[in-house]
Amino acid sequence: MNKAITDGLVLMPPPFSGGLAVWSSEDGTPGSVTYDSVATAAVVPGDADFGSCLELMKTDSVQKLRYTGETPILPGCYLRVTARIKAISGPLPTVRIAGWPGQAGGSGMSGVTTFGPSVTLASYGEVLEVSAIIGSGPRTGVDMVWGDPVLYGHLGLDLTGATGGIVRVDDLVVEDVTSVFHRTMMDWVDVRDYGAVGDGVTDCTTAFVAANAAAAGREILVPDGTYVLSGNITFEYPARFVGTVTLPTSNYLILRRNFDIPTYAAAFGDEEEAFRRAFQALLVFSDHESLDLGGRRIEVTGPIDMASAANQTIYEIRRVIRNGQLNVVPGPAWDTEVQTSQASYDVGQPTLLSAVSNVANIPVGSLVEGTGVGREVYVTDKNVGAGTITLSQPLFAAPASQTYTFKRFKYVLDFSGFTKLSKVTLTDVEIHCQGVASGVLLAPAGETFHLKDCFVTKPRDRGVTSHGRGCQDLQLDRCHFVSDEQAVDATARVSLGFNVNANDAKIRDNRFQRFGTTMVLHGNGHLIVGNHWFQGDNVTDGPRVAGLVFTYPNVKSVVTGNYVDNSFIEWTNEHDA
Repeated sequence: MNKAITDGLVLMPPPFSGGLAVWSSEDGTPGSVTYDSVATAAVVPGDADFGSCLELMKTDSVQKLRYTGETPILPGCYLRVTARIKAISGPLPTVRIAGWPGQAGGSGMSGVTTFGPSVTLASYGEVLEVSAIIGSGPRTGVDMVWGDPVLYGHLGLDLTGATGGIVRVDDLVVEDVTSVFHRTMMDWVDVRDYGAVGDGVTDCTTAFVAANAAAAGREILVPDGTYVLSGNITFEYPARFVGTVTLPTSNYLILRRNFDIPTYAAAFGDEEEAFRRAFQALLVFSDHESLDLGGRRIEVTGPIDMASAANQTIYEIRRVIRNGQLNVVPGPAWDTEVQTSQASYDVGQPTLLSAVSNVANIPVGSLVEGTGVGREVYVTDKNVGAGTITLSQPLFAAPASQTYTFKRFKYVLDFSGFTKLSKVTLTDVEIHCQGVASGVLLAPAGETFHLKDCFVTKPRDRGVTSHGRGCQDLQLDRCHFVSDEQAVDATARVSLGFNVNANDAKIRDNRFQRFGTTMVLHGNGHLIVGNHWFQGDNVTDGPRVAGLVFTYPNVKSVVTGNYVDNSFIEWTNEHDA
């Protein structure tokens, strides 16, 4: 690429033979003193080495020579400034290429390097060539990094050292040497050419924004290094990450043209963090309706707080997570939290525990155990100031006061931080819990959460849990739930496939293998069609336990075409105060 050719840019300053009115002894900015009427500078028409050239006496400690014209400095473009010079008489000076970086409005850019390497003239009459490269990115070989917001420069040279010497300077040469850094025809842009520095410290947000603006359909390259970002970034074009980025959790990275986990994993250098960031982008941006895991197995070291990842509390637009595996890595992050607390219960407020001691330490989403507490009763909400807990279901014949146990299972996908979440689908995803984690905890409110063609493998305690009303119209289609209690006697198992508190669940064509209980359903209007659940064990003629439990008296649901294997259907009123 050569901007002088491709874009018709004028880079070369005029020759000295055209006069010295455009050559300044200051910065070259408007109003600067020029050499056209100075006795210490003159045009020499017939030098043996240079032909027409400038003869200049050094009278200042730093003798400046600047072209008053504005040489454009473009993002991604690198200019080499070259001067040929020789000493004629007097003290031998040191010479360096130098310039003044200009911004919009005519102000100078501070805090950047404004001169190149220095070379000292060693003898009289010997021609010395000095050069420096000016460019927008901190690449190896660039002497003066002038990135955004520099738009132009007044270029030239400096003479330093003792005064009184006389030198002759050939016409300055300014040429585009971008091809030194890139191949001639590029189908990508490099964020370093727009000021990005992958040192793990420098804020590169502006550089990333500029690279995206310049890409115009080309790929955006993030080279090796760690790039610090402090604001929201959207790449409109394909991105390739060799290096990684860091970004506050309150900000997002959107990759419109390769919105998938493999690219996010390359960007953040960690698959688990990549999943959080990609889910965040899925919810804050409407250009994609689904997040493709790319067939990847993502190692999950702790519960993923999906609301925290998304920085949102209410979301009701259809979104899909598809095509991959979330594989639990065992560790203490999955340990169940257990709290006990004295509390009071009044049937007049059937879903409220009051005077709860230690309420601040009881996590929302905890399973509640105690006298009169039915199956699958959870903490839906709590009020620390009032000392109360809201329950997902009423209690049955519970004492006015007793000690309750609260167990907070740890879920791979924890949506409980949302206030309301609807229309989220998991499809072709396996959640492999490794016997140490549970699968999915729904939001406290919402509807049409959908799992289809998914595997929930070896959950320690629960496959899918509703601790509120986020299970309205829950849909499970063609999923496989496999417990971690295959060799445990049926009567000793504690795991549960899923529960529902609200109405109208659609449970179709699923397979549930050896859970303690397959499903506990409150509400009505449920469709349980074409499923196979089996809860047998290796005990000869061993007792059987319930596989499907209805807890709403007016059940009004359809159970048809199911294979109820080594279990039975139970209809209770345990959630009726």
